[in-house]
Amino acid sequence: MDLVTELSPLLAAEAAAEACGTGVDAADLEQAVWLRLLERRPSDLPLPARWVRSAVRAEARRARRLRRQESPYAGERAPDPGPGPELAALSAERRRVLRAAIARTPGSCPRLLTALLSPKDPTYREIAGELDISQGSLGPTRSRCLGCLRRMLAAEVAAPERGGKER
Repeated sequence: MDLVTELSPLLAAEAAAEACGTGVDAADLEQAVWLRLLERRPSDLPLPARWVRSAVRAEARRARRLRRQESPYAGERAPDPGPGPELAALSAERRRVLRAAIARTPGSCPRLLTALLSPKDPTYREIAGELDISQGSLGPTRSRCLGCLRRMLAAEVAAPERGGKER
C-alpha cells in the first residue's frame, strides 16, 4: 500500500483534532506535515503512524507559539487607499463640466448654484444674505436654475438614434 494513501485518513483526523486549539485551519496543518514528510525519506519512518501523530502535534505547537508571538497593531489601522487615480480623474472631470455648465446659465443662476455647491454648506439664510435676495424667493429661483441646468446638460449628451446608433 502507498504511504500517502495509508496516512491520509490518519493525518486528516489528527489535523482536525489539533486545529481546534491552535486557531489554524486543519488543512494548513495537514499541508505542513506533508511538507515535513517530503523532506524525509520513507525509509526513515519505522512507524509512520506514530510519526504522523507527533508531527501534527509539533506543527500545532509551532502554530500556537507563532500565534502568541504575533499581535495586531494597537490603535494603528492600515491607511485607506482611497478611490484611486481613475475615479479621482473622472470626478474632477465631472466637476469641471458641471462648473462650466453652471457658468453658462442665465441671470443670477451662476451665483446661486455656485453658492449651493459651496464646500462650506451654507444655509438658505446665508445664501440669501450673500446674494441679497429674499429667503422666500430662494427656493423657486433654485428650482428654475436647476431646471435650466438640467436642460443644458441633457442637450450636451448625444441622444442615440433609433436602433442604438449614435449621431
